[in-house]
Order: sequence, then C-alpha cells, then structure tokens
Amino acid sequence: MGLRFGIKPDPISFGSEVTFESGGTSNVNVLFDTSINKIVVLYYDTGNSDNGTIAVGTVSGTSISFGSAVVFNSASTTYLSATYDTVAKKVVIAYKDSGNSGYGTAIAGVVSGTSIEFNSETVFESATSSYIASTYDSNAQKVVIAYRDDGNSDFGTGVVFTVGSS
Repeated sequence: MGLRFGIKPDPISFGSEVTFESGGTSNVNVLFDTSINKIVVLYYDTGNSDNGTIAVGTVSGTSISFGSAVVFNSASTTYLSATYDTVAKKVVIAYKDSGNSGYGTAIAGVVSGTSIEFNSETVFESATSSYIASTYDSNAQKVVIAYRDDGNSDFGTGVVFTVGSS
C-alpha cells in the first residue's frame, strides 16, 4: 500500500476555543447526552481541592457554550470515567472517592438545560479503586464498570451497574 499523490485529504477545521473551567483541571472526560443533545465535560477541579465537577455544553455549528460548573463530589475525585445510559437517559460517572477511603463510587444524573441533577452516590467497591473505566452495554441495557481493585491484590475487576429510574 503506497502513498497516493494528487489526492488532498479533507481539510480539518475547528471552532473557537471556549473555557469551561477558569481554574486548573485534570482527568478531563467528555460524553454526549443523546436525549437532549448536550455535551457533558467532567473533570476534577485542581483549583477546588480536586472536587469532581461537570460542565454541560451546547454545540451550535462550530461553537460551544457552557453552563455553570456543578460539583458532584465534594472531595478529591480521581480516575473519572463516564458513560451515557440511553434507556434511563442518565449520565453515569464512576470514580475513586478519596473522601470515602478511596472507594469506587458511581453517581447518575439527569441533564436539564445546561445543568444536571444527581441521584445519591453508590459505592460499587468497598476498597480503594483505581484506573476506572466504564461503558454502556446497549444489548443488556446496563452500565459496566471495570477497575483495578487495590483491596484485592490489584486484580482487574468488573461490575454491572444498574441505573435506577428515579
């Protein structure tokens, strides 16, 4: 397979940059809420004690605008992973909650406009958890969370998370 000359690739263009957090951020993730066509950016806010935070954005053409940031966990929140449950129509965030002994924790929320309302947190691993990843299984209609179980010899572990309707 060789290089083909004379064919130009499609140009790539970007809209203007927009700040969603005026302080430091880390572990930035983004997902799309298909039920209301919103972007959800989650991160831990290094300017606010590493609190788990989200910002909801609206895309229009090549521009994006964000609502006010919302803290979903008022403690150091690392190893963030998020997915969107298309049946429950909720954003699901899995993370290490250093405010609760580093336990693996998940929280679900519903996006409304440029904000989000969360249900209560649920601990999925009662030991320190790290390297967390999550996805939505549309066939089983469940969220699957995978992580390193630091309380069990660092074994790779997975759990099925069912999102409630309330």
